[in-house]
Amino acid sequence: MNTVGNRQRASRMPSYRYRDVYQRVDVPNTGRAWPGNRITQAPLWVPVDLRDGNQALAEPMDPARKRRFFELMISMGYKEIEVGYPSASQTDYDFVRLLADTELAPEDVTIVVFTPARRDLIERTVESVRGIRNDVVIHLYTATAPTWRTVVLGHDQASLKELILDGARDVLRAAGDLPDIRFEFSPEVFNLTEPDYVLEVCDAVTETWQASPDRPVILNLPATVEIATPNVYADQIEYMHRNLARRDSVILSVHPHNDRGTGVACAELAVLAGAERVEGCIFGNGERTGNVDLATLALNLHAQGVDPMIDFSDIDEIRRTVEYCNRIEVHARHPYVGDLVHTAFSGTHQDAIKKGFAEHHARAAETGVPAHELDWHVPYLPIDPADLGRDYAAVIRVNSQSGKGGIAYLLENEYGITLPRRLQIDFARRVQDHADGSGHEVTATELWQLFEAAYLQPNPAIALSRFENSADEHTSITLRVDGIEHTSTHTGTGPVEALTAALGEHGRKVDIVALHQTSIGSGNHSEALTLLEYRTDSGTQWTAGRDRSVLAASLTAVVNAAHCADRY
Repeated sequence: MNTVGNRQRASRMPSYRYRDVYQRVDVPNTGRAWPGNRITQAPLWVPVDLRDGNQALAEPMDPARKRRFFELMISMGYKEIEVGYPSASQTDYDFVRLLADTELAPEDVTIVVFTPARRDLIERTVESVRGIRNDVVIHLYTATAPTWRTVVLGHDQASLKELILDGARDVLRAAGDLPDIRFEFSPEVFNLTEPDYVLEVCDAVTETWQASPDRPVILNLPATVEIATPNVYADQIEYMHRNLARRDSVILSVHPHNDRGTGVACAELAVLAGAERVEGCIFGNGERTGNVDLATLALNLHAQGVDPMIDFSDIDEIRRTVEYCNRIEVHARHPYVGDLVHTAFSGTHQDAIKKGFAEHHARAAETGVPAHELDWHVPYLPIDPADLGRDYAAVIRVNSQSGKGGIAYLLENEYGITLPRRLQIDFARRVQDHADGSGHEVTATELWQLFEAAYLQPNPAIALSRFENSADEHTSITLRVDGIEHTSTHTGTGPVEALTAALGEHGRKVDIVALHQTSIGSGNHSEALTLLEYRTDSGTQWTAGRDRSVLAASLTAVVNAAHCADRY
């Protein structure tokens, strides 16, 4: 390697403590057919947000969030969904039973449940799926890599193989009488397991389950902890693809994690190497740095002219639902979905995009092909934002907004207020209207006055007279509605949920999307400012509440939203 001009010095980090992948596992040399392959159709996508993603949340999903997430995945077109780990928690078990007792899952959707290779947990897992009318996959897993075998499980190769086969036989005994049932096996930490050993174990499992072309077994090969460049994972997958004993009776699946930040690349190269099925999470949530991001994978195909077979045409609604269910915000620079991914702050970029749009519309007029169907060649935008339900305001106007005084910057520096990106866009449109009407530059003081007029107007018809929280999880809410006070008591919910329930009893439904906390000023004289995003029939809107108390500010924002929602 030519190092001329490289003046970097050795770091102080103890890199000598670590070994590269080639010293940790025998990487098979398959002759590599995969670099010459192309992805021409979508693999089977299997979202694991309700199980693997849920296990990675600081606050696991409650039943309502699980149901909402499941309904989202159904609406997007997923046909195989891992719904839980029923032997691990009562919430997961109850959700699987909900699918058995209702018609929540359409008949063409396959339900996947997850279990370790332990008899009592296998039996509870099988009991959870009894009565489900859908096709069901029981997913058995055991870690197979050397460190996991010796340090975690206390087995050698032979005894671990027998443990796995005992689990496979237990699954067969417990579930063999159930109709429409199939089986899946994951040798966890596949990518750090000896290739010949994992092949031996997988072949033994498919033999035990009598895999056949009309009842194939899923072999799911996880990069549980990502430890190498993506080409290594592709070599490992191609080795299995070429050497499995019952290949025509196996659905070859992958489950990449993202420890090195290359989970998407691992999945794409694995599909080139023979994988037919990909497990991951819609926006990549998962333990440590996450599972592979199914949205990015799918839209990467879309950007290459391949139908991803999953509908992302309303990506902002998908994001809002995922953020609500996970209680994690999607990063502004997240591929395809982030608030800023279609935004150019650079003047040269913005100029190129504007010229690209002009050429696109001119070509549409010349050819008679509608603009939304025409080949896409706009600079800096790999896909048309409209494909994802986005408009073009952020692409061509955000930079001009910051150029007219830096709205968000001025509010933060003059008043200490930090606005979420989506509220910045909403408020900037109002500021733009004001600026266009006045013809003058907008000062920080005027910005604050505009903000108060837009989001901090009190509700004239409803007032919160009193709220009380008791030690036994009761919340008492007193509302003055059209001059008359009404008191209601709510159990097992927080103050915000209790208030929305009380408002709903009076016909003022508030569908909260998100609450953001900031402050006005700093130090002892600061006030809390709650920024509330809520859903109406015409889309999402914003309001706010201010008070010395964070909770009181939040409750005020909810009451203000009840007034604003009536106007839409």
